[in-house]
Amino acid sequence: MAKYILWGRYCENALEKRQPYRQAHLDGLAQQKDSGILVTLGPTADNTQVFGIYEAEDEASVRQLIENDPYSKHGIWTEYEVKAWIQAF
Repeated sequence: MAKYILWGRYCENALEKRQPYRQAHLDGLAQQKDSGILVTLGPTADNTQVFGIYEAEDEASVRQLIENDPYSKHGIWTEYEVKAWIQAF
């Protein structure tokens, strides 16, 4: 399995706008974590960007998870990049 990083941006007023979707978002992340695909994910301290590490078969699988997340579907995450990552340490 390869590792991938996610860098994305939150919409304006994300803390307020995410509330209706937050539990579904967290439940989905918990399922990904339990299955071993999601290593970690969270916002930057200023809540403007999101960072995540995934371990998956391919980039398309990671993109599918991100695009099906309630935060993507409802515009809380406004843009993102996925890059293959080599863990040196």
